[in-house]
Amino acid sequence: MDMGNQHPAIKRLQEIQKEVKEFEPQVAAFSGLSGDRAYKKLERSLTKQLFEIDSVDTEGRGDVQQARKRAAQEIERLLRELEQNANHPQRLELESIFKEAQTLVEHEVTGFYKGGNCITEEFDEGIQDIIFRLTQVKTGGKPSLRKARYRTLTKVCAVQEIIDNCAKQQPSLPLSSDAHPSVAKINSVMCDVNKAKGTLIAVLMGVSNNETCRHLSCVLTGLIADLDALDVCGRPEIRNYRKEVVEEINKLQRYLDLDEEADSTYAYDLAQNRCILKIEEIRKKMKEINSSLLKGERAADLYLKSKAELQGLIAQLDEVSPGKNPCIREARRRAVIEVQTLITYVDLKEALVRRQMFVQQTEVEPPSHRAVWNILEALSQILQEVLSFDGNRTDKNYMRLEEMLTKQLLALDAIDPQGDERSKAARKQAVKLAQNILYYLDMKTDEWEY
Repeated sequence: MDMGNQHPAIKRLQEIQKEVKEFEPQVAAFSGLSGDRAYKKLERSLTKQLFEIDSVDTEGRGDVQQARKRAAQEIERLLRELEQNANHPQRLELESIFKEAQTLVEHEVTGFYKGGNCITEEFDEGIQDIIFRLTQVKTGGKPSLRKARYRTLTKVCAVQEIIDNCAKQQPSLPLSSDAHPSVAKINSVMCDVNKAKGTLIAVLMGVSNNETCRHLSCVLTGLIADLDALDVCGRPEIRNYRKEVVEEINKLQRYLDLDEEADSTYAYDLAQNRCILKIEEIRKKMKEINSSLLKGERAADLYLKSKAELQGLIAQLDEVSPGKNPCIREARRRAVIEVQTLITYVDLKEALVRRQMFVQQTEVEPPSHRAVWNILEALSQILQEVLSFDGNRTDKNYMRLEEMLTKQLLALDAIDPQGDERSKAARKQAVKLAQNILYYLDMKTDEWEY
């Protein structure tokens, strides 16, 4: 129908729908909580559009009534999506872990306000644990959850980095005030910078009600201006000292841009990250080798070739630099475990083939040693099934494999080496292998993603 001949009410509804369309990407990417200012602003804007739709007079016309109903349903859908994003179980899990980080930081930040730089071993371990748990939160590919996880991780990692840098402070800082009158001013600025680190940590973690990123940015800019105004009299050691302090301030200012960076899709959508693409390329090659191994006919030749290729993949993974992103670090770690599990399978198969070549020697082995090797043979069959398994934890096959591995561990526990050292060592290796297969099966089915 020509726009010029449309009923005025239909035109008005289309105008409202066009305005509502602009809110769609904001709702889809919303990564905050229901108490956030951004949430309330979006909710108010959508509710206002809903009132606008309700105010459209249908004049009893069926087509207008249907159009108004469709427009209202679209806004209600967006409001539901907004609420779901803010109250998603994984979003609340992220917030719960972040609150633990806040509690941890509050105990340490007091020392930084005073210009200190000492951290406890308990704090260091606590932050590491929090970062690891954040990387394990599943996002299901939802942009809002990816964004929330990235935002939370970058803040916690930034705090860890600031504190680590303080502990590794350059030995040249500070210089003696006797060297030159301007050194006293630089030393004073350096003290203010150390205090600013405590303020920055508090701001990043949301444990300061009296400071904002904007105000802190102004303070740091003012400190750089004070340093620029100093006359260093052409003395290189003082000029270098000033330069180092300016670099310290610039580092802090970069942390203030974290929230802005987290709004960029490239930052939190790791599917297009160069390191992730490299890891996925290596995993693809690993899967091809896995497929060849599981259906290979000329086993001996294939094992030798495959092992060399797999070791090459490990070397390639070592070259992948995750930088400071813990999610990329976790992706690399998991890829390494996948490749190493396949190498273990090759090693075990080779060992079993070699053993079959020396039947006479195996006949005189202690019963306990033979029993361990029988279990190792069973574990090689289970590992082959685990490598080809492509289901989830609710599958019957998963539960069967888990039960089989548990039975093998119990069987190993029941073996009495009777003082034979070889049997003891073999049993210990077999237990470790069974546990590693069980761990790999769990990792393979934990639905982790970038």
